[in-house]
Amino acid sequence: MGVLDRLKRRREFLIVASQGRKWAAPGLILQAMARIDGPRSPLTTADCIPAEPLRVGFTVSRKVGNAVARNRARRRLKAAAEAVLPSQARAAYDYVLIGRQQTMTRSFPALLQDLETALRKTGAHVAAPGGKDNSAGQGSGDRSRRA
Repeated sequence: MGVLDRLKRRREFLIVASQGRKWAAPGLILQAMARIDGPRSPLTTADCIPAEPLRVGFTVSRKVGNAVARNRARRRLKAAAEAVLPSQARAAYDYVLIGRQQTMTRSFPALLQDLETALRKTGAHVAAPGGKDNSAGQGSGDRSRRA
């Protein structure tokens, strides 16, 4: 598996936080935003032109612990993202994974499930082959933004 493209600049993280959708799970918080080309609305994912592969950023605040704890949480988030995002996340999206206190203590399978659930809840999940993806466009966007 290849390395995921990364969000590295603070400005990129702030754009995803302000314009994207958010879902909080016990082990992590996911923010997802469609990147689009041209003057289309960022809320209309059906009109998106996949210009680039997905990008992902990771952040863990000092609330989680000291530098050692934050780095460990970030490494767990990176491992979860590498396992889930290439097969289940939409292309041309920016994702920010935010570590929480439980990121370090939650079992890895539960952390993977948290990420998969967050992808579905934010509408950034790719439908399984032969199946239909009911997550995109369900309900109001306000519910998924409140976490």
